[in-house]
Amino acid sequence: MTDENYVLPIEILLVEDNPADVRLTTEMLKEEKAYNNLHVVHDGVEAMAFLRKEGKYAKAVRPDLILLDLNLPKKDGREVLKEIKEDEDLKIIPVVVLTVSKAEEDILKSYKLHANCYITKPVDLQQFIKVAKSIQDFWLAMVKLPPKIG
Repeated sequence: MTDENYVLPIEILLVEDNPADVRLTTEMLKEEKAYNNLHVVHDGVEAMAFLRKEGKYAKAVRPDLILLDLNLPKKDGREVLKEIKEDEDLKIIPVVVLTVSKAEEDILKSYKLHANCYITKPVDLQQFIKVAKSIQDFWLAMVKLPPKIG
């Protein structure tokens, strides 16, 4: 295989504390035709350590896409989103807020903090699968993600 034919995987960071949602998202992405690597962290502090390559995440890859829950332990997803979008090196990474909150205040605040989109997680399994599939179809198949840096 020549270098020009080699396709780099899409690196996805899932920031989610619910084990069931992690499992469902993992399963959905395994079925995806787009070559991707899923990295999972379970709280906001871990998310920022991963993104800043700190501690046990010193060798972490830079994600091409972040799937971010808002209701996280240790550091809230809103704080994580704010830190990402205020950081010169991280702010170009698209952030998809994927949360159970339907509150207009959360939606508005997320967009004010420059979320790239806001998706409410359905509680119904079939609807969750539909949402995950739509994320894949749009973000992994249609969208041109920012180029890998460094």
